[in-house]
Amino acid sequence: MDEEVIPILRVASAGAAVAWYSRLGFTQQWEHRFEPGFPAFVEVARGRVRLFLSEHTGDARPDTLVYLRLRDVDAIADEFGVQPTDAPWAREIELHDPDGNRLRIGTPT
Repeated sequence: MDEEVIPILRVASAGAAVAWYSRLGFTQQWEHRFEPGFPAFVEVARGRVRLFLSEHTGDARPDTLVYLRLRDVDAIADEFGVQPTDAPWAREIELHDPDGNRLRIGTPT
């Protein structure tokens, strides 16, 4: 088993969040609810990069910052209509998901 870190992001609507993250190339892997109508806990993945999206209020706080090192920051920037900037370590953009979580996305230079 490969060890990994999987950030948990607080979302109000897992369905809306999954749709937004699909624009970044993520796909839903699974969804868990303790009972119908209960808050959802979802995993999305893009290759080996994984995020947990949780409707549970105690799991995470809004306005979290996650850094994603991805290979196609320019294509993502085009999808979201933002301009990348060049830092010494990567070409980067910053996005906010519908719940206010911040994503800094970089392609190493």
